[in-house]
Amino acid sequence: MSEDVNHERRCFLGAAVTAVAAAQLGVTGAADARPHASRKDVTGRSEAADASATVVLVHGAWADGSSWARVITPLQSKGLKTVAAPIPLTSLSDDVAALERALERSSGPVVLVAHAYAGAVIGACTNERVRSLVFISALSPDEGETVADVFYRDKPSPEAPKLTPDSHGFLWMPDDRFIAAWCQHARPEEAALLAAIQRPIAVAAIQEKAPKPVWKAKPSWYLVAEEDRMINPATQQFLAHRMGALVRSEKVDHASPITAPGLVVGMIHEAIASSITRPSSAQQRG
Repeated sequence: MSEDVNHERRCFLGAAVTAVAAAQLGVTGAADARPHASRKDVTGRSEAADASATVVLVHGAWADGSSWARVITPLQSKGLKTVAAPIPLTSLSDDVAALERALERSSGPVVLVAHAYAGAVIGACTNERVRSLVFISALSPDEGETVADVFYRDKPSPEAPKLTPDSHGFLWMPDDRFIAAWCQHARPEEAALLAAIQRPIAVAAIQEKAPKPVWKAKPSWYLVAEEDRMINPATQQFLAHRMGALVRSEKVDHASPITAPGLVVGMIHEAIASSITRPSSAQQRG
């Protein structure tokens, strides 16, 4: 990992910034703002960069692009170009190719944001316009590892259902376990809707070995969901520290883009302010 990237990560403090972003967006479930930071610290100096940047959001298993709705609206309200990339959840290779097709619809610098399984997808994306990566309770296998390898690194929560593929090789979340395992902080009617529109993931997607991940060379941020019942928070901590990410840990559930979007929005603004507004010296030389 380059000294430029390490220097960038050491220089940028994240917790206060993301808390303030969430507070000013008025989103419940976010941490209290620290008094020594301000929203202007993050975005006041970066409006020009925001105008040139595109945020590409990649959904995880049992979800689709609509899971980012509460993140997209506040980003767009600040003038950020935002794309929710649809991926088929059929194999890691298929999903990376789908992400690349979505990137073709954008121009300029990109911040990739992934939820859960999609951490493997953005980690395998080699598009040169990507400046930084934001992982939201995401799985991030290293080269030669599979999503299943890292998912089962630590014992799953008792609330996480044992999944069995259907006759077509797809994994569905049982309707009677979806809410308790995937989005226990969501409103009951909202959680029921999420269960009804879930999209399954193919077993092949979690068994394919990952290529060399780009988080080894690009700055990364990671939100650890302390109350996640799908991906063990201990696994998230391990993955975040392994990649050298700037880490924020909060008492949120697996579905934080839906139940605590302010935290996610804040981390995205932080990534933009650090990696696009103030690029590393290596980027400046390039």
